[in-house]
Amino acid sequence: MAVGVINILLTSELGETLDDFVHDAFHLKFDRVGPEGPRSLIEGPVWAFVDWVMEDLAGLEMCRRLRADPRTADAHITMVLEEDDPEDRRRALRAGADDYMVGPIDRKMMLDRVLALKAHDADGGNTALAARRMVPLIELAQLTIDTLGHQARWAGEPIELSPNEFRLLRYFAENPDRVLSRQELIAGLGKREPPIDERTVDVWVGRLRRGLKAAGAGNPLRTVHALGYVFDTY
Repeated sequence: MAVGVINILLTSELGETLDDFVHDAFHLKFDRVGPEGPRSLIEGPVWAFVDWVMEDLAGLEMCRRLRADPRTADAHITMVLEEDDPEDRRRALRAGADDYMVGPIDRKMMLDRVLALKAHDADGGNTALAARRMVPLIELAQLTIDTLGHQARWAGEPIELSPNEFRLLRYFAENPDRVLSRQELIAGLGKREPPIDERTVDVWVGRLRRGLKAAGAGNPLRTVHALGYVFDTY
């Protein structure tokens, strides 16, 4: 029986051809999304696949519009690139995308990406993380993370984060005062396939730092040259 909904929005025509279905207690709903945003009521988490080139506007602008729309502001956005160009990857991430893949994509490629990440979330990626997932509340110095409600606070102040940034913060909180390499962070977030450029992590961390700073946390994320990042608690 389906217990949750995942809304999958695509800027390509694929969004109009796929039928909704149930998989592992999730009801996956598909729709095409354009410059005006979602065409139907959005209930539950959203995953958007945005083409680099669209008929009406650039994919980068579409990504910005999704982030500005309250209905999709927290969506997981995957930019579908025309080619694996490092500069295009950086521009996509700066525009608000969480990750990217090279198109054209088909139903299998898209579902592999969505379901792999959902499966990683479901079991924590490994046995140790699965055990930690049983803890509904993580408290670390002035940081509080409600893992069930997907809400993080610093000294009681809400931290505005996208789903990807929330997962990144949680992973840091589960591994405090320890240097985490970029590859460890990619693996920890379940994004090893397809391969992610290590510099993508720098963009993720930059966004997380801005969210923490806006909530009054300062900068507890320290860069360790040539090694990675560490979440300092002292």
